[in-house]
Amino acid sequence: MASIKDVAAEAGLSVATVSRVLNDHPSVSDDARRRVMAAVEALSYRPNAVARSLRTDQTRTLGLVISDVMNPYFTELARSVEEEARALGYSVIIGNADERPELQDHHVTTLLDRRIDGLLVSPTDRGSPRMLEAARAGTPMVFVDRWIPGVDVPVVRSDGRDAVRDLVAHLHALGHRRLAIIAGPAATTTGRERVDAFREALGDHGLDLPDAYIGQGDFQADSGRRVTEGFLDLAEPPEVVFAADNLMALGALDAVRARGLRVPDDLALAAFDDVRWFVHTDPPVTAIAQPTGALGRAAVRALVDRIEGGPGESVTLPARLVVRRSCGEPAPTTQSPHPSPVRRSTS
Repeated sequence: MASIKDVAAEAGLSVATVSRVLNDHPSVSDDARRRVMAAVEALSYRPNAVARSLRTDQTRTLGLVISDVMNPYFTELARSVEEEARALGYSVIIGNADERPELQDHHVTTLLDRRIDGLLVSPTDRGSPRMLEAARAGTPMVFVDRWIPGVDVPVVRSDGRDAVRDLVAHLHALGHRRLAIIAGPAATTTGRERVDAFREALGDHGLDLPDAYIGQGDFQADSGRRVTEGFLDLAEPPEVVFAADNLMALGALDAVRARGLRVPDDLALAAFDDVRWFVHTDPPVTAIAQPTGALGRAAVRALVDRIEGGPGESVTLPARLVVRRSCGEPAPTTQSPHPSPVRRSTS
C-alpha cells in the first residue's frame, strides 16, 4: 500500500507539500496540486488505517510538551513548531513540564483526552509512565531535542559534538588549560551527551576533566550560580566555565559578578544554547548555537508524516560555535611589511 512518502517521491515534492495539498491548504501552488493529485491517482493512494480514511474524529491538533517554557531555547522551539504546524493546517496545544516527570505525564494525559492527532515531546528525566505508555501504544509521537534510548520514537535533535570540539580548540588557542563544565541532569540525554563531548574534546588536546571541574546543574540559573561559586572556592579554580545551557550560564555570570570578578579577565565563560540576549551582556557570551527553528519545523513534518501513516524519520542537524568576547580575544598577529599574496583554491 502506498504511503504519503511514496506520493511525495512520485510527485517530486516534500511530504509537507503533499500534506498541504491533501488537506486543501491554500498556500500550495496549482502546479504542486496537479502533481500531487496525479501521483495519488497513479499510486491509488489512500490515507492508511492510522489516518482512518480522513477519519471524522481527527482534530487537526498537535500536542507539544516542552521541558521548560522559561528557557529561551524552548520558547523559540515552540514558536517554530507552531508556525510550521499552522502552515500544514494544524493547531498546537503546549504543555510546560517544568523539568518534572509527573507534570509531563499530566500534560500527556490531558492532551490525549483532548483527542490530539499526535505528540511532540522533549522528555524530562528518563521519561514518565504515561508518556512511555502512549509511545508503546502507537500514539503518533516524535521526540525533539531529547530522547529516550530504547523507545522506538523518531528523534529530531541537534548534534553538538563538532561544535564543542571547536569551542575547546578555541579555548586552547587562547591559552586556557583549566576548563570546567556545569553539566545538565545526568538523567537526560542532552545532559550526558554534552559532558561526554566536552571530555572527548579536552582529550584531543591532552587535557583532563577532573571530577572537581564537573559541577552538577539542572538546566536552571540557580544551579549555574551555585556550581560556579563552588568552582571559585577551589584552591585552583578553573580558567573557563562551560555551562551546558543558557540559563546555567546566566547563573554563572551572576556568581562571577557577585564576587566582584570580571569575565573574561578573572574567569572565562561559554555556553551551550545561544540566545539573543547573549549579544547584550558585557562581554557578549561565546556560545554553541543550535538550529532551533529548523529543529521545530523538522519535528512537525516528522510528526505529520507519522499521523499520515509514514515512518516519521529521525533528523539530526549540526550545531555551530559562535565566538564572542567572553573567553578572551586572540593576541594580535604581527603582519609582515611585505605580505605574500593570498592563494585562492581553484577546486
